[in-house]
Amino acid sequence: MRKIILILFLISNLNLLAQSQFNAASYRVTLGDLKTNAFEKDSTANALIIYKAGNSFVDRAEYDLRTKVQEKIKILKKEGFNKTEISIHLYNNGSRREKATDIIATTYNLENGKVIKTNLQKKDIFREKYDDNHTFVKFTLPNIKEGSVITYSYTLISPFMFNYKGWDFQSDIPTLYNEYKTSIPGNWYYNIKLIGGKKLTTNTSEIEKDCLRSSGGGTANCANHVYAMKDIPAFIEEDHMTSKSNYLARVEYELQTFKSFDGIVNNYAKTWKTVDREFKTDKDIGKQLNKSLKIEDVLPASTIIEEDVLKKAKAIYSHIQKNYTWNGNYRIFKDVSVKDLIKNKSGNVSSINILLHNVLKAANIEVKPVLLSTRNNGFATKVFPVISEFNYLIVQATIHDNVYYLDATDKYLSFGDVPFRCLNHYGRLMDFKNGSEWIDIEPRRPSTVLYSATLNLNENDIISGKIISKRTGYHALKRKKKYYPNSEAYLLKLENEFPYIDISDFKVNSDGVTSPDFKETYTITYNYEDTGDHIYLNPFFVVFFNENPFKLQERTYPIDFGFKDSYYYSFKLQFDNTKYDIIEHPKTKNLALPNKAGRVMFSSKTLGNHIFISIRIDFNKSIYNPEYYPYLKEFMNEIVNIQTNSLVLLKKK
Repeated sequence: MRKIILILFLISNLNLLAQSQFNAASYRVTLGDLKTNAFEKDSTANALIIYKAGNSFVDRAEYDLRTKVQEKIKILKKEGFNKTEISIHLYNNGSRREKATDIIATTYNLENGKVIKTNLQKKDIFREKYDDNHTFVKFTLPNIKEGSVITYSYTLISPFMFNYKGWDFQSDIPTLYNEYKTSIPGNWYYNIKLIGGKKLTTNTSEIEKDCLRSSGGGTANCANHVYAMKDIPAFIEEDHMTSKSNYLARVEYELQTFKSFDGIVNNYAKTWKTVDREFKTDKDIGKQLNKSLKIEDVLPASTIIEEDVLKKAKAIYSHIQKNYTWNGNYRIFKDVSVKDLIKNKSGNVSSINILLHNVLKAANIEVKPVLLSTRNNGFATKVFPVISEFNYLIVQATIHDNVYYLDATDKYLSFGDVPFRCLNHYGRLMDFKNGSEWIDIEPRRPSTVLYSATLNLNENDIISGKIISKRTGYHALKRKKKYYPNSEAYLLKLENEFPYIDISDFKVNSDGVTSPDFKETYTITYNYEDTGDHIYLNPFFVVFFNENPFKLQERTYPIDFGFKDSYYYSFKLQFDNTKYDIIEHPKTKNLALPNKAGRVMFSSKTLGNHIFISIRIDFNKSIYNPEYYPYLKEFMNEIVNIQTNSLVLLKKK
């Protein structure tokens, strides 16, 4: 009897296990999909893509590009209800437009052991025009509950074969299986890019003979590909990253050539040699770069007669920076006009930095334009030229064999610095004589934050003293933008950040808005916690990190700070050792990242009637590979813990 019960128990559990598994093999909804209400690999997931499939091909009758899409999603929590709101993006250009047809969507629920299906009604499908070239077809799945499974499918019809349908394998929720099939006639040749660094579990191809025929009798073979990925983690955005488009697992297509059935070949992808030539003669940006101007019409006489080349370059940069305002537009290939900029005193990125380029060139300073893609725009493709991926232009100046990168759009930048948005690894140096080349874009100086607090506990039990701080690089830039527009608001915010201190004698000791550093000093009176015979003192008047920015269980993309930086804080308290005893002070700690990639050194000691506390934090890399993530996470935990849980306890004798 016991054996029978055991066998029945095992069978029951096997059935339960079988029913609890998702059906990631097909679009069909199973009991396993409905009964399984948790995803063990990611307990934080609000929803789960069980199955997703796409199939792109050229219609043999209409000669348009068709993509059939199927998706099956499990709703695990209420927070995942937004995954039932579907939006299909359509592009149109004049009379040619994309269409979404055959839209079918169904919600499945398990109620009292029965499967209830609720279909989407046609009246609940809406079109929303975004602009003249973009429209969205939108619908929301009906009867949604926690535990629902939704399916939807549609066909996208596009007349734009030059823009073959790209495919996302990764989403902001986990995916069990994602498959993309393509059939590309030999007339079209695409550069194909797999982005995101994740491996395909399926990557096959075969040739289909005579898949396409023209009315004139011509035929073409098709290359049929199958790409698939399994068990894809959710892509969760976190601090210290560039555009997610750099890391989201997907496949993209760039048309290189098209050969019509009559044998005519059209080349769409170009070499950098071709791009360089076209860029130089471009009617907008190329024409503006080659424009000559009278330096007297732009610069003051004092700058023109300056003989020191570096001083002259700095004066030119400062003049452009102060007298011309960036209008916020990144349109580097459109609306570029130095003439309009000089007239209106305002213009886009290209106009301002091309003016800088041309004035420096007129002053006989060696300059070249640099094209780049900003951090939010994603990486520019290096394998082949895709000029549309660039959205920014800066200037390279070479003076006495030293190279400087210049951008006059920001009135707070120091000479030789570029905005943080430009720190996206690399750019394309456009050298019209020797040909363009890739260059690294890196800060030329370190960014640091330094604080020194020197305090005294006097005979009246009052703690007061002086704070000295200095920031350099991007830390200085950020603080300058807070202080100079409204110094009174800045000081008020500083006082509000530290409610237990009173601030007086505040001074800024830097050389104006373009200074490479930001220095400030002020006197404080510390309102400590007094519990009779004891004084509890928090030595950190400045906290570099209030919380750990790294909270993910796992991060699959780099940690990109943009620049290397260091933080240093020192605290010194003098007290009357005939009146007080030090009962407690923090313990010294040291922690290092692997391969000397960073360190934190925390020191705490007493010497006579002085307490000395210091912390130094070094990030020796601007970019850390994902393998560093668990170490950085623990590293930041220690830093936050040191700064928030360090106390000094003094006792009156």
